[in-house]
Amino acid sequence: MKNYSYSQYKKFNQWVGWFTFAIATLVYLLTIEPTASFWDCSEFIASGNKLEVGHPPGAPFFMLMVRFFTMFAPTPQWVPILANSLSALVSSLTILFLFWSITYMARRLVKANGNEYTKTQIILILSSGFVGALAYAFSDTFWFSAVEGEVYATSSLFTALVFWAILKWEEQADEPHATRWIILIAYLMGISIGIHLLNLLAIPAIALVYYFRKYKYSFKGLINTLLVSALLLLIIMYGIIQGFVVVASKVELLFVNSFGLPITSGLIFLFISVLILLAYGIYKTHRQGRVVLNTIFVGFTVIMIGYSSYAAIIIRSSANPPMDQNSPDNVFSLLYYLNREQYGDRPLLYGQVFSAQPIARTQGEPTYAPKNGKYVFVRTKDKYEFDPKFEMLFPRMWSGEQNHINAYKKWSNFEGKPIRLHSPDGKSETLYIPTFGENLLFFIRYQLGFMYFRYFMWNFAGRQNDLQGHGEVTKGNWISGIPFIDNPRLGPQEKLPEIYRKNKGHNRYYLLPLLLGLAGFAFQLRKHKHDFWVTTMLFVMTGIAIVVYLNQTPYQPRERDYAYAGSFYAFAIWIGLGVLAVYEVFKKIKDNPVTAMANASLCTLAVPVLMASENWDDHDRSGSYLPVDFGYNMLIGCKPNAVLFTYGDNDTFPLWYAQEVEGIRTDVRVANLSYLRGEWYIQQMQRKAYQSDPLPIRMTYDQYFTGTRDAIFVIDRIKEPLNLDRVVDFFLSDRPDNQIQSPYNPNERINYIPSKQLYLVTNKDEIKNLVDFPDGYANQIVDTMFWSLNKQVVLKDGQVILDLIATNRWKRPIYYATTVSSETYLGLDKYFHLEGMMYRVLPIPASRQWGTGSVNTRDMWVNLMEKYRFRNLNDPAVYLDENKVRIISNYRNLFARLANALIDEGKRDSALTVLNRCMELIPPQTIQLNYFALSMVEGYYRAGDMQNALKYSQLMVNHASEAISYMIYSLNDYQKNWLGNELQLNLAILYELTRMANQYENGEYAKKLTEKFNSYVSVLEG
Repeated sequence: MKNYSYSQYKKFNQWVGWFTFAIATLVYLLTIEPTASFWDCSEFIASGNKLEVGHPPGAPFFMLMVRFFTMFAPTPQWVPILANSLSALVSSLTILFLFWSITYMARRLVKANGNEYTKTQIILILSSGFVGALAYAFSDTFWFSAVEGEVYATSSLFTALVFWAILKWEEQADEPHATRWIILIAYLMGISIGIHLLNLLAIPAIALVYYFRKYKYSFKGLINTLLVSALLLLIIMYGIIQGFVVVASKVELLFVNSFGLPITSGLIFLFISVLILLAYGIYKTHRQGRVVLNTIFVGFTVIMIGYSSYAAIIIRSSANPPMDQNSPDNVFSLLYYLNREQYGDRPLLYGQVFSAQPIARTQGEPTYAPKNGKYVFVRTKDKYEFDPKFEMLFPRMWSGEQNHINAYKKWSNFEGKPIRLHSPDGKSETLYIPTFGENLLFFIRYQLGFMYFRYFMWNFAGRQNDLQGHGEVTKGNWISGIPFIDNPRLGPQEKLPEIYRKNKGHNRYYLLPLLLGLAGFAFQLRKHKHDFWVTTMLFVMTGIAIVVYLNQTPYQPRERDYAYAGSFYAFAIWIGLGVLAVYEVFKKIKDNPVTAMANASLCTLAVPVLMASENWDDHDRSGSYLPVDFGYNMLIGCKPNAVLFTYGDNDTFPLWYAQEVEGIRTDVRVANLSYLRGEWYIQQMQRKAYQSDPLPIRMTYDQYFTGTRDAIFVIDRIKEPLNLDRVVDFFLSDRPDNQIQSPYNPNERINYIPSKQLYLVTNKDEIKNLVDFPDGYANQIVDTMFWSLNKQVVLKDGQVILDLIATNRWKRPIYYATTVSSETYLGLDKYFHLEGMMYRVLPIPASRQWGTGSVNTRDMWVNLMEKYRFRNLNDPAVYLDENKVRIISNYRNLFARLANALIDEGKRDSALTVLNRCMELIPPQTIQLNYFALSMVEGYYRAGDMQNALKYSQLMVNHASEAISYMIYSLNDYQKNWLGNELQLNLAILYELTRMANQYENGEYAKKLTEKFNSYVSVLEG
């Protein structure tokens, strides 16, 4: 049999690697989202396209990469395509470097004859890389990130690059210039700081490669290597990334406040000084021939060069772009930005449990902000102290939010340990804290099991559906597709209701990727322990170590599997090496290497093929325009020069994308209420942005400066309503007699609002000239608006709202997005009027018959029936995940509200037109009718279309009955305990449909539904 030289093998390795890259590239480009996605993608694309400042801690190098790609966009609509293509291409490159990493390790497991390889050996090595790389390419988590404009795809590339680079160093370690690979790794890690810090977690694995190559193994040497790698990781994270800015803040304060130099002079001085010192260190150590020290200096230098991408954040923030989160235009705000301080802190190794109450507050580091060319003291970063009785080692159950506490107790089988407390007045109370065993059980069951192992099994065993779950047996669990494995945990999967069974995220791999990976795991452990420990370290550091560090609470707002992509990358190496393990098995069965090789290659190739076929339908985002259409619809429905309040990521970022990238309705000022609590954002709202004028508020910078009026109390001292104008002047006043003593600091006086009852006098004639009212509306304008604050504490966002309502005088339309929490309404919902996807505040009392606010049927008709875009929502081939389905349910609810309001106005034909239009745009065959469709059915009943009413009612009855029957009859008691509110929700649907049938049909159909509902109730009560 002909043998092949190493150089010939390298050519094959390169060709097959690029072929693997081509497959991944083709798949990703075919399945990318053609527009911006929900969550952070819209923001990243918008910030990258114009080099603006995104959310902390920023991703400046990624932002520059996006800008480079989007420069070639011929039209604004091409910007997201090119940004998403960036993710697709870097993901394909990740697959390429994974292929080469696997073949490198596989080559060490195949016993070559000197420097020659047989054809069988080459095919085995290349098959290992091909199968492992494609298995990862088609895995759930990685494919998801590969088709959207987010940082995680690019972060994965840098992890793959540094791991591949250390393997290249290992191969060339004895050559004269092998150190260049170490320098390259340092530079790549420096760059990756400007993308995502996940890349740094590869350092321990890289250190092990270095140790095993340079030193003879000993347990002490292994431990020392891991300790050094941990120290290096800490130095980069806290010494370079944060430490440099901390030192810069001290120097900056000295230069500006003491020496009278301009803002940023201290930062520039320090940066230049560090560069000079590094250059001198490199020069001196090179002249002296001190190779190790020279390498350290060069490595540190290139890390700093990579890290310097953060200069783009300060530079762009100083230009005051429309999107400038946290305004990190100076060293102090940059430190706040890098530390992600707005997201709060959590204990890690030692700290409080959920029942702990603060007993003291310790003064921390002072913070400063620029003002009039100097830095002024703002406040100290205080920390709470807790009673030591309520603290423990490795605290996992630490959040005091009630919904978190309830989940802690459920996941840990909480019984607790009683702690008796005595107050100074002699009273005592007993509080319960978790035992250390319960704390560990929560860590194992929830943080490790649910928030990591579940995601791991999604990728290598199978996924139940794409519905986000919080432990429910019907949502988001891992499955295998093998009944005797799945059914004892989750109930009979073959009997699942249609909404779960036909979900496109229902993917079954029958444990094949997992088993192949475990075979590779065992094979590498047996054949090459050094490589095994390297791969294991990468697997653990990018998986379990992240779980420990994040210390996540229950009820995360979204699934977090993207954080563990590096861990799944490491497992894909074992999947690739599993090909060699399977080959060994076949070889033992039939001692023919060629036949065994062919069988092993073909059998294992079935694994990525199966994964691709199962995952295609729920990873193919082509044809999905919902996120961008959502932003477009929200903006296009507003009146000119409007102010629109939003709150969360998904009702803000798509709007920013629409304005910043596509230039849609730049006259509308989008004001995110969660950001309005920061002085930096209020200051931005007081600047003109594109065609949008500044917010008309009277608050000055001194009045909302950080540390000033962060929260004002509502104290109901005066029972009669107070004039809003006077209330705003009152809480903006600095007069001591308009303030009260702070309950937290006896030496501090704070502002307050002396009554919950407010009123605002209106000028009817002026309002009629300013507002284009529908017929009959103008007659309903009240002389005085009365409402009650639904808050005990008003934060800065609430203060801005009250100021705006008082100062604006109806000159600019004011809207709340329908997605905004009612907690932010401040009682103004008494005057809400629905015009589409937003409520408009008008001096006209609102009715609440069909939900919050009255319906402005004229404007809502124009928006829903003429202006709004609903592209491809009726195409069953287009994938719509749970988040998109939630938005679509809101659309249905809007159509139903408009239809029912038209019926109230006696316009039944128009109402039927609206209902039928909704069913045409969003048919039940595409999106199942859920709870939010109940008012659609009632609309058909009320409009007199009995045929459609009964048709859609029966559809919903069938779905609800199927779900209820499954939950009642097919699940055991333990499984029923993990249903969440699914049973109650479906019973509520059936109850409402029964009520409607009795109210509007009152015949055989109503009788049948009543009997069905009562039968379920009797079973539950029995």
